[in-house]
Parts: sequence; C-alpha cells; structure tokens
Amino acid sequence: MAGILALVLLGQAQAEPVWQSDVVAVQPQQLEAAHWLAKLKDPDALVMDAGAIARFNQGLFDKLPEMVALDQYPRHLEGTSVRAKIEALGLEAERYRRDGSALDQAAWDNYRRNLNLDALQGPQQVRFALAVRRSLMRTFPTHDRVFKADLDTDLDRFQETGVFPGQALAVLADSADGNWVFAQSYQYAAWLPKADIAFGSREQVLAYGRSPSFLVTTGAKVRTVFNPEEPRVSELQLDMGLRLPLLPAARVGNNLYGQNPYTGYVVRLPVRNDDGSLAFRPALIPRSQDVHLGYLPFTRANLIRQAFKFLGERYGWGHDYNGRDCTGFVGEVYRSFGILMPRNSGQQGKGDYGVNHPFSKATPSADKEQVLAKGQPGDLIYLPGHVMMLLGFEGKEPYVIHDVTGLRYRRGGQLYQGVLNGVSITPLKPLMLGAERSYLDGVYNIKAIN
Repeated sequence: MAGILALVLLGQAQAEPVWQSDVVAVQPQQLEAAHWLAKLKDPDALVMDAGAIARFNQGLFDKLPEMVALDQYPRHLEGTSVRAKIEALGLEAERYRRDGSALDQAAWDNYRRNLNLDALQGPQQVRFALAVRRSLMRTFPTHDRVFKADLDTDLDRFQETGVFPGQALAVLADSADGNWVFAQSYQYAAWLPKADIAFGSREQVLAYGRSPSFLVTTGAKVRTVFNPEEPRVSELQLDMGLRLPLLPAARVGNNLYGQNPYTGYVVRLPVRNDDGSLAFRPALIPRSQDVHLGYLPFTRANLIRQAFKFLGERYGWGHDYNGRDCTGFVGEVYRSFGILMPRNSGQQGKGDYGVNHPFSKATPSADKEQVLAKGQPGDLIYLPGHVMMLLGFEGKEPYVIHDVTGLRYRRGGQLYQGVLNGVSITPLKPLMLGAERSYLDGVYNIKAIN
C-alpha cells in the first residue's frame, strides 16, 4: 500500500505544471527565438552593410543635437555653457526618499552645492577619459535614490543612464567634493563617479575606438576570465555591443597572467592608475563567451537572436539594477551591429532618422494596424515614454519584445493589472495604458532601421 501511495504522489508531482503566466496570449513556444526565426522569409539577408551603417551613424551626428561626435568636440567650453548643461538636468521637482519623507529645501541646497557651479568661471578645459567599468550617470553627483510621490522605488529619479567599459567621455566639470565628474558621452551628459573613469590624452581616448581589429560583445553580459594577477581586468562585465581592440597573438605570446590564451581572445582594456591616469592592460575573454570578431551582420535573424538574449532580464530604469530600460534594450541590441541611437525614447521616436511612420493623436487605430501589418522584425514602435521592438505575427496579431514595467489588459470586462518588470514578449493590441487607452492608441511612430 505504501508503495502504491508513493507512486500516486510521484505521479501528482510529475503532473504539476512547470510554467504558468498571467500574460495574455503568450505560450511557452513563443518564448523561444526559434519560433520567430521560423517565420522569417529571408532570415539572413543583409538589411544594411557596413558602409550603409557608417552613413546611418554619421547622419545621426549631422542631424540630432543630442548625438555628439567627441572627435569634433572643442578643447575648451565657456563656463556658462557647461553650467547650462548641468542645470538642464537638475530640476528641483517634487521628490521623496525611500521612507516617504520629501526632499526639503535644505536637501536641494546640498545637492546644488556639490554641483560646484561657482567654479565654472571663464573658459573650461575639456579633459578626456575612458570608462574602466560599467557605471551610472546621475542627475546630481550623489548615489542618493529619490522617487516620485508614488514611491515606486524601482524608478530612481536621479538615475539618467549607464556608461560601459571603454566608452569615451569628454569631462567638463568636477563636483565640489571631488568624487564626481560631469561628462559628455556620444549620446548623453550627466554626473558619474570619478573612480570609474581614467583620464588620458584626447588622442589616447579617441584612438581606443578606432582599432581596425576588434571584438564585439554579443551576449547580454560577457565577462573576462578570473585574473589573480591583474584584478582590474578580472571577471569584468562587458555588456552587449561593446567594441574592444584585439591584441595580435605575437604581442601576447603563450602565457598571459599565468594562463595560456589560445582558448580565448585577448583584448586591450582601459584601467585606472592610482593617480586617476589611463593605462591599458591585456585581458582574456574565453571563446566560450558570446562574442564576435567585428560587428554582427545586420540581418532580421540576428536582430531576433540578439533581442532574445535579454529575455527575462530585470528592468533597470536608466541602466539601474545592472540591467537596462526600454531604450537601453533596443540600443544595446542595435549596437551589436554597430548601429548607434539616441538615449531616450522621445529622442529616438521623434528623431529624423530611419524610415518613420508618424501618427497624430487623431489617427485611427486601423491606420496604425495597416502600417504594422507591413512591418519587419526589429522595427521600433514608439509611444510616450516607451519603445517596443516588433518581433513578428501570430496570424494578423503583432507581437513585440520590450523592456517594460507594468502589465494591463482587459479580462472578463475588467482592467487586469499585473507586473512584468523585465524584458518580455507580449501581443501588442491587448495591452492597455489605462482603463480607456490602449498601447495602440498611444503609438505615435513606427520606425524602421534600414
């Protein structure tokens, strides 16, 4: 009898489902890249070649003020100009601490004092630096987390964006406490910790991204090997789309920090010396890591594969939580092909690049659906504050992959509210912004990158 009972219990355990979801109209097979790849008619056709991508990127710098070509950056800026860039970020809106207490005037005064604005008198020399590790760019030079009145502590309103190893920066100012710098990247300007960058000459910094022989990180997060001899390049996280100069084998030899490097790729990484100056060290990335010699070919199949590598990653507002948000997600995916984009969704959605299909608030949903029906995987769908990537269709129903926080749709005549808070696959049309307004209602542009 005991044996029979054990078999019955075992059968019940085996019968329990291992997957469930409150996400409307999504089944397990749709969470596999192969499901969507099978729908492509010409999966490996090049959308753009390297020359077209170079022209596309140059067009961004020519047309969009938020895109900054650092190789053309002035050697000096007037203090008033630097001050204007700093003050453009730091609006004193109503903000709260985690415990619910509001930031009072004394708190705002402390933050403003650390901006060190009085030091910005006359011409300011522009210094250059490379990021030596993943770091955060902030509204104010502080790690303090602040929130809106709803106390959604996932959304730190002082968090602006991320910066990644090897990323070039033009450094414009120092905080009063000396621990932060205000810096301009190719797509953003904000404060970041001085300890996360290394200062070099303009020529050193700009040359780093021009190496003709380079490796691209094509996994969501790639790591260098553990290195007991040089901890500055040991198990360093390298997010998707980073371009890393390769070192010739003859310069490396057969022993790198006590390990034979033949099973990996040796890249040249920036490190920070004790005095803050820039140096470079060889670092080993195993061939088992998700990397590619040069940029990936820009195909629809590769777009889907790259997007799926983030599936399930926790949402991180402004690259918080060691993750990324909706625009960070699409930006990193496209960067693995060498394609650059502005940082924020409004800049992307309203930017004069790509093939755009803009809509007004009065545009009927049927008109938007007609444009969607002709869309291709990888097309970008914009609504205020959010971007989604078209993944494909089930019948005539468009599906998207996006890095998103909330989940709303109608169920049984009621508005269902759940949570996603990660890179997710959803149908587009059932999703709701609120009780009366759908995602489709909010779509104001569909952009193709080709």
